[in-house]
Amino acid sequence: MATNGITQDLNQVANGNTKSSGTITQNPKSVLNKDSFMKLLLTELQYQDPTSPMDTEKILAQTSQLATLESANNTNKAMKDLVSNLNSSMNMGALSAIGKMASLGSNNITLPKDSPAKFEVYFKNPIQSGSLSISDSKGNVVRTVSLDDQAGKDGILEFQWDGVDDSGQQMKEGLYSVTANYTDSDGSAQKTQFGIYPVESVRYDNGKPLMKLGSSYVPMASISEFY
Repeated sequence: MATNGITQDLNQVANGNTKSSGTITQNPKSVLNKDSFMKLLLTELQYQDPTSPMDTEKILAQTSQLATLESANNTNKAMKDLVSNLNSSMNMGALSAIGKMASLGSNNITLPKDSPAKFEVYFKNPIQSGSLSISDSKGNVVRTVSLDDQAGKDGILEFQWDGVDDSGQQMKEGLYSVTANYTDSDGSAQKTQFGIYPVESVRYDNGKPLMKLGSSYVPMASISEFY
């Protein structure tokens, strides 16, 4: 029989055609999926030479390829379902963090060049007296700020540092750590630092949870610990 006609028919099936002759419906995606593969195999069997049928090993090999394709499709679907379930679990985990304390894993603030550093510190208990300390990268305290004017306040308080140390010298831009030691309204000693806040709420941006810490929304991946 004419091999060109068979080759043309097989190419039509591989490209997603539904018929070997007449009106042809094209596969808009031009993708050889499992259905196209089966059509290709059946067409190949239909047009084989009766006096010289296809080798059984070839049929088994193609059937095996079809099974492999089916398995790969099932694996891809299972992976997509797993990712979806993991995302749902992460979203539920984010909601369950509301009301807990969250740590950013660092108490460093950034002193910009030619502008003050603005930051927030969380005080669990009302302040009676105390001080806030700003230290350099070597741990040396460069500025001590009295908390006496914050007496009676608690929660998240805003601060601003102009970069001047206790001796009146301007410090270089960079990272500085912030801690606070204070006495609460009951007379108990308390300690806190920048980077630890209660989780007030959760907002979603393109499906990713953002945790509200202080006045800022922080990606969940940036939080090192919940407690």
